[in-house]
Amino acid sequence: MTDPGAFRVIFVCTGNICRSPMAEAVLRALADQRGLGPRVATSSAGTGDWHVGERADDRTIEALTRRGYDGSLHRAKQFSAASFAENDLIVALDRTHERILRAWARSDDDEGKVTLLRAFDPHASSMDVPDPYYAGTPMFDSVLGMIEIATRGLFNQLEPAVRAFHKTPRVMRGPEQEDLL
Repeated sequence: MTDPGAFRVIFVCTGNICRSPMAEAVLRALADQRGLGPRVATSSAGTGDWHVGERADDRTIEALTRRGYDGSLHRAKQFSAASFAENDLIVALDRTHERILRAWARSDDDEGKVTLLRAFDPHASSMDVPDPYYAGTPMFDSVLGMIEIATRGLFNQLEPAVRAFHKTPRVMRGPEQEDLL
């Protein structure tokens, strides 16, 4: 069960059936592996509505399965104005998505939540995660590899803050006494 105060991350691509579901699954697995699953809520959406309600592309699910992730429950949805308020971080899979999201932002705070996934990969040669939709299985595996690297970089930056924010508060009761709340 996700903590109501969890840090909320949404990944955004075009149709929400290839790249963003991959990133969602990878971040969820990382959070679970490091004992922070309930403290990090991850989701994904598309800028378009073409696939709303559909499962992830079969090739996406297969690529995820080959690497030990579960994408079977994913259902595509479209990013909406409410998504800004519902999330702490909005991660675009390429610069086109980033431009669209920044244009949709209603405030500086909304716009400040938008970032590119590959900005968290210090060795990335491009800031765009390519869309594998019109390619074959090897491209889906390659794209998942890019997403894994960048998502690990993202999680490594988030993890200390998530752990610090959720530490059990301590209240000083006297000069030598400390109680846990």
